[in-house]
Amino acid sequence: MNTPLDPVTLLQLQHRTRRQFLGDCQLGLGGAALASLLNEPARADVAVDPTHPLQPRQPHFAPRAKTVIYLHMTGSPPTLDLFDYKPELVKRDGQVCPDEFLKGRRFAFTSGVPKLMGTPHKFEKKGTCGAWMSDALPEMGTLADDITFIKSMTTDQFNHAPAELLLYTGSAREGRPSMGSWVTYGLGSENQNLPGFVVLISNGVQPNGGKNSFGTGFLPSVFQGVQCRSQGDPVLYVSNPKGMNRDLRRLSLDTLNDLNRQQAAEMGSPETLTRIAQFEMAFRMQASVPEVMDISKEPKAMLDAYGAQPGSASFANNCLLARRLVEQGVRFVHLFDWGWDFHGTGADTGLGDGLRNKCRSMDKAVAALIRDLKQRGLFNETLLVWGGEFGRTPFREGRTAGSKVLGRDHYPDVYTMLLAGGGAKGGCVHGESDELGFTVARDKVHVHDLQATILHLLGLDHQRLTHKFQGRQYRLTDVHGEVVKPLLG
Repeated sequence: MNTPLDPVTLLQLQHRTRRQFLGDCQLGLGGAALASLLNEPARADVAVDPTHPLQPRQPHFAPRAKTVIYLHMTGSPPTLDLFDYKPELVKRDGQVCPDEFLKGRRFAFTSGVPKLMGTPHKFEKKGTCGAWMSDALPEMGTLADDITFIKSMTTDQFNHAPAELLLYTGSAREGRPSMGSWVTYGLGSENQNLPGFVVLISNGVQPNGGKNSFGTGFLPSVFQGVQCRSQGDPVLYVSNPKGMNRDLRRLSLDTLNDLNRQQAAEMGSPETLTRIAQFEMAFRMQASVPEVMDISKEPKAMLDAYGAQPGSASFANNCLLARRLVEQGVRFVHLFDWGWDFHGTGADTGLGDGLRNKCRSMDKAVAALIRDLKQRGLFNETLLVWGGEFGRTPFREGRTAGSKVLGRDHYPDVYTMLLAGGGAKGGCVHGESDELGFTVARDKVHVHDLQATILHLLGLDHQRLTHKFQGRQYRLTDVHGEVVKPLLG
């Protein structure tokens, strides 16, 4: 009688394809010889124990950061009005846009010949680094020397969903794993009672890329971003239903796990062992998540510093929750804040009071988060990332050209993003746009370069963090990306 294979071996066999089989036969010897001649390093998937998929794993090299808090301003803020001061653009405000910047181009909502538009905000140089910052950001302005300003970002997409997917999954199409999933796949998590990847969404509006922006793609589903809420039940469907106490939940879970183990032994489904691990995580989360998500236990002075209000759903609450989560060992916390699409189609999306009002709560909360992390000794090991999915045009948005409300269209060619802590070089102003803000003048940073740099700060080589799917090795940066070393502290 043959001895049945163990579930892990079956799981590995399940992934084998005809291409792999042929590669192991004589047909694959030529490829092996060529790889040897080229001295190509071997690639392998991350060694994940499917029964404990989130256990901590060693990085490729010594990391500068242990955790990430990614602050995504959904819709993309107008960085020409926040960080990228253009005196020449202000001087030429209202002039017809030069044809050289329009020829052969198309924009989301602008046609014809638009007019240049300078910023309505006042700018000052902040910190010893002398970074230009808008008067819409008074609190963050006091922390300029802790921030890395990347003023030469560029992307390939000018519509929200594809641009967001490219930024977070490396592809403008659905189906690839998100950045947070890649990070927890590569490193696991320090706290086994909480998800390794947590998502917090302000205003109840999902990201433009939907759940694909924090999805797991073809990676095991345990690396999916878990959406938590600062109002109501912290995690949907994790609470016991009426009539079921914790002991009964444990008994039913044990029975279900026995059935799943039997199925894993018989079928070798790659998701079965993961499902067991997820059920166990959900059981532990019932006790651990409500504790960490309860900000009412924070001192009043701390709540006031963030502008947080227990029981509400806000960006300020989520920033405070992000600190509490990384403090407990969560690897990747992703915040999505809706309302940064400043087309000027209404007063709330105008570049004057609309932008100032939107910035007010964000500016206070982000500054409080940086100060809080520093005070707790977490700043150097926590990488903060701030930005949108693309930039905004240096000219007026076409639909609002005759309006008193100012707005800008989508623009992929150049924009600004920020890093802070986690080994990023504080007080660094990297790159530059031209005098009108249309193109990158020096030190271009593509979204794939940003991805590679974030992984590098976590001790991960973006070329080695791979997963084989349908016979091909995939990675977050696809076939692109270079670490931007001047950004490293």
